[in-house]
Amino acid sequence: MVEIEMIKTLKVPEGITITAEGHAVIVRTEKGEIKREFKSHRLKLEQNKNSIIIIGNPVNKQTSALLNTVISHIENMVYGLKFGYKYEMKMCYSHFPMTAEVSEKTIFIKNFLGEKHPRQAEIVGETKVEIKGQDIKITGNKIDEVSQTTANITQATKVKKKDIRRFTDGIYMVKKGNIEEIPEDFKFQVIRGRE
Repeated sequence: MVEIEMIKTLKVPEGITITAEGHAVIVRTEKGEIKREFKSHRLKLEQNKNSIIIIGNPVNKQTSALLNTVISHIENMVYGLKFGYKYEMKMCYSHFPMTAEVSEKTIFIKNFLGEKHPRQAEIVGETKVEIKGQDIKITGNKIDEVSQTTANITQATKVKKKDIRRFTDGIYMVKKGNIEEIPEDFKFQVIRGRE
């Protein structure tokens, strides 16, 4: 028998409400909600109690990859709302002592390689940035926003027109993980086909 459409069901653990509205998925917990749209003509989302049925058409490798990507995004949304994301960075310098400060949605990095004008990095979305001495903590519910903020800081302190083996100044990521520890019994169940 020839398959006409590819179907996968994602069952979410208890304590999380998940809804599908058209091409959008909304995940709710006691901490808040995250909404994300998955725009693709290959994709259709349905809801069954507390699980999402993802239907892809036609049956091929691209559709399979799309379905798995959507499942990963939904899992990241749930992990972000339930446990949060935390990235830790460290300021390293050998020549000029640099400092950083947060002002609204921008991080100013001062005295980087002795420059007179501060370098700037944008804080994306609802991400929170804490600076204590040489340590920078970046936290938030959305992994895209937290990781993009981290990348913006790293890119802002990129050394140009100098030997990077000697000028190792910069702000580097040290650790990434979750704000709260994830219990071992917290798992998703992905079923091929409908329940």
